[in-house]
Amino acid sequence: MKLGIALPQIGEWATPENIVKVAQHAEELGYNSLWVQERLLWPLKPKSPYPVTPDGSLPEQYKYVLDPIVILTHAAANTQRIRIGTSVLVMPYHTPIMLAKQLATLDVISGGRFNCGLGLGWSEDEYDVSNTPYKNRGDRGDEFLKCLKVLWTEDEPEFHGRFYHVPKSKVNPKPIQKPHPPITIGGFNP
Repeated sequence: MKLGIALPQIGEWATPENIVKVAQHAEELGYNSLWVQERLLWPLKPKSPYPVTPDGSLPEQYKYVLDPIVILTHAAANTQRIRIGTSVLVMPYHTPIMLAKQLATLDVISGGRFNCGLGLGWSEDEYDVSNTPYKNRGDRGDEFLKCLKVLWTEDEPEFHGRFYHVPKSKVNPKPIQKPHPPITIGGFNP
């Protein structure tokens, strides 16, 4: 069995020092992986209930959440062997080209230790601030994933879909892991 641990990303204990302490100690103890999630905001009057709590409210500690890619970069720079991963990044909050570049760079910087967890999200408020329609998010996520894989695996990628377009280009770096980092899809929505 492979065990992973969440990095201190949320609430008062989310500090640069604690990230390094937890990451290094987990590596020393032989844990397999370090994980982070994505939250953009804590809406005061949410449009969507949080699917994990019985009353739909966001936990209070979610008022302070550090950026997942920055945290994983910090953890990767302060460890040698332990894998790092997202659980989950919400695809429609990003563009495929930006996320492909950031995550390929993270894979390179970590020496090929990145696990990519992606999802669609549930928060209409976070969709709004990302300037992405909540409607058709499943179709958008499917296309995002196809585009991401093209960007990571082709020497001169080109992609033309309903939601995303990339002209034939050079897009580097490519991830160290081939054909790309392991991808897991997760979430709570139908």
